[in-house]
Amino acid sequence: MRRSVLLRFLGLSLAVALGAVIATAVIATYSTSEKLQGEIDANTSQLQVDGDIYSQLSSYAADHRTWSGVDKLVRTLADKTGRRIALTEPDGTMIADSARVLGAGPDLPSVPAARIDARNSGMAGGALSISSVKATAASKVAIGKVVNTAVMFGSQDWGLTDAERQQREALANQAVDCYRKKGMNVTVATSMDGGPQLAYEVPQLVSGGAVMDVPKPGTQGKDTCLPPGLYAPSAKAVTVNQDEVRRASACLTAADEPYSVSFGKPEGLQIVTPKDTQSQSPPTPTFVNCTAQAHSAALAPYVAPEARLYLGAKSTFNVFSGEGLLRTAATALGVLLVAALVMAFAGRRLVRPILALTGAAQRMTNGDHAARVPVTGRDEVARLGHAFNAMAESVQLNDVQRKAMVSDVAHELRTPLANIKGYLLASEDGVVPLDQALVTSLLEEAGLLERLVVDLQDLALADAGMLRLHPAPRDLSELAEQVVSAHGPAAETAGVSLRAEVVGVAPAMVDGARIRQALGNLVSNAIRFTESGGQVLVGVRRVGDSYNLTVTDNGSGIAAEHLPHLFDRFYRVEHSRSRTTGGSGLGLAITKHLVEAHRGTITATSTPGEGSTFTIHLPAR
Repeated sequence: MRRSVLLRFLGLSLAVALGAVIATAVIATYSTSEKLQGEIDANTSQLQVDGDIYSQLSSYAADHRTWSGVDKLVRTLADKTGRRIALTEPDGTMIADSARVLGAGPDLPSVPAARIDARNSGMAGGALSISSVKATAASKVAIGKVVNTAVMFGSQDWGLTDAERQQREALANQAVDCYRKKGMNVTVATSMDGGPQLAYEVPQLVSGGAVMDVPKPGTQGKDTCLPPGLYAPSAKAVTVNQDEVRRASACLTAADEPYSVSFGKPEGLQIVTPKDTQSQSPPTPTFVNCTAQAHSAALAPYVAPEARLYLGAKSTFNVFSGEGLLRTAATALGVLLVAALVMAFAGRRLVRPILALTGAAQRMTNGDHAARVPVTGRDEVARLGHAFNAMAESVQLNDVQRKAMVSDVAHELRTPLANIKGYLLASEDGVVPLDQALVTSLLEEAGLLERLVVDLQDLALADAGMLRLHPAPRDLSELAEQVVSAHGPAAETAGVSLRAEVVGVAPAMVDGARIRQALGNLVSNAIRFTESGGQVLVGVRRVGDSYNLTVTDNGSGIAAEHLPHLFDRFYRVEHSRSRTTGGSGLGLAITKHLVEAHRGTITATSTPGEGSTFTIHLPAR
């Protein structure tokens, strides 16, 4: 854990999450038992309310061709039940919403509570006709079904006009008078959709200690008290029934599906059934599809289209309400306090080294390149500290080298410029005649300045990655002999023997001019640091798929402490400004860049008093 910041953060997160889970479990365990029963009771009551809302809206859909005008019913039901009620078309277009104010309202729940479709549900269609064997049996039972101690008639009340309704009421009153004359306590009730219903108390007959069932009106024998037309369908129902039977017959005939059409009793409406009604097998899918489609199409002009019913708001449950609010708030504050303490303790330990890094970086920005940070441990922050210290060390070293280089460049430029200026002033004053010797001296000083500027330009191009090469097939042995030939006069003047030691052709893809420049720098240094009577040897040797180009001398040699810095800019083994040897201290640095541009390497070995060897290792391609 102490070695990884990531693991520490993970551990802290898991600890906080564990505390939150435990606190949540405690709250849930403590409050669930006392809330569960109340929620069950509330949900049971709510289901009854929602069922009543669905029933009344379904009745509206069955009695109206469109949903126009349903807003009043929706708002009435919402005020009565305290529920938010919304109706939308299947595509989401709003029909009515009790919560909409000035055209806007809360978001609807993601899933509708129910689908209201009077064309397919049976609120209207079940009272019109029957489209299968099972539906036929169910409809016949519904004609005289028993509800507790009452038998309700008039299941075909859909579509009654006011005149038809008044006629039914007169026939119902006539039936009541007849039954009461026979000693039966029969009353008239009103169905949900306004049609008259007959309800009577069922007397109990006891035989042998057992209760005997009483024959119900219209179920056995002929009931003379039931006037004709009491349970006849409305004119609208007859019209829709005829259209439905026509559509179903056409569909079944086209599908070559056997069927039969008969009149139901006592409704007097036509029904379509499979040909073989005695079979126990269910109707075929073709029969069911044809009758269902006919049913929906026949009802379409008379009932409202399909709609989606939404009840309640999108989010109606508030976990921070009721008696548990104080307990929940206290637990949440406790968890937050523990988490804050843990994170504060751990955060201070994590932030401390980061603050130290920030302070050191600001000190470096202000020029203090010696700024460092104390580092302990081996985690990611510790590694960052080590990286920062290494960067600061490199910046400080580069700054020192930069200052030294600027000083050296200034010195190298100042000396020849001072000489040139001095000679020119002396010539102008007539102290020194401007003869051929003076002009030659001035040209030598200008040559020194030119070489220094060219060397600095080469280094700048190398640092910028713009040192261009023009590789071509060249013979390295030939290049070595050219360098020896070019530096022959200088070696002869210094009394140094200079020769090339090559064996055959050494082909390679190199920039000939740059390789001659690199070898020339090495040969020039070797001649300069070799005493009169010494020798300098330039060799080319094949090593596998590469070549070693060597420049060996038997001069004074180089001490071991100087070897790691030989290729640094302006580094000189002889630090005195009044040195007897020439050079700007840039030749070896340029040589190193030229060799590395060819993807090669350069090394130096030396023994003080015996001489030095510089080796350039170049790939053949």
